[in-house]
Amino acid sequence: MSFLNEYITLLQESGPEIFDGFIITLELLVGSCLAGLLLSVPLAIARISTNPWVCWSARGYSSFFRGTPLLVQIFIFYYGLSQFEIIQQSFIWPVLGDSFYCGILVLSLNLTAYMAEDIRAGILSVPHGEKEAASAYGLTGFQRYRYIILPRALSTVTPVLGNEIIAQLKATALVSTITVLDMTGIVRRLSARSYTTDALIIAGIIYALTTLFISIIVRTLEERNNRHLRR
Repeated sequence: MSFLNEYITLLQESGPEIFDGFIITLELLVGSCLAGLLLSVPLAIARISTNPWVCWSARGYSSFFRGTPLLVQIFIFYYGLSQFEIIQQSFIWPVLGDSFYCGILVLSLNLTAYMAEDIRAGILSVPHGEKEAASAYGLTGFQRYRYIILPRALSTVTPVLGNEIIAQLKATALVSTITVLDMTGIVRRLSARSYTTDALIIAGIIYALTTLFISIIVRTLEERNNRHLRR
């Protein structure tokens, strides 16, 4: 029971600090996921575009962010780009110069590349007959994507997108390397202060519970989509 008392004491003393870090983690997760989802849809459409310039530009974007480690990307954006005076004097400097916003930016750009590939696969899996039927009804290209293709594609790849969100939750911990005091940053500081891994274990439990909560939401959405498709 002594070890349990140690964790209780730690939560009593440092619980508010860990909770503040968890809020930062959630802000990083929600902000990057919303931005990633919004950006990934046009990128996925660009990936299957018949225009070679659009297609290859989108492919190059995906190749860079999927082919390089996220930690390297974070360092390039936060430490690398800040060396250039033209960047420091540009409109984007308030974002790149702030570790929190820079972290959200890089997480969003990285997640966009992965989600776009998932959504592209979902678009390609939509039966050709449904696309032809939409055209036969006189729907424009935008309307076909808005009412037929994208809803069907997103419902198909919901489990995969859920896995991307879970992976993104874990990826937010890397932002602590650029001085963002998310939950990982907080517990690392607490562990260094106390010379124990107790705070890290508590953080691991919180991450696991959050992952379980996200999985339940994704499973609920998947079941709802399946019921809708069976109608």
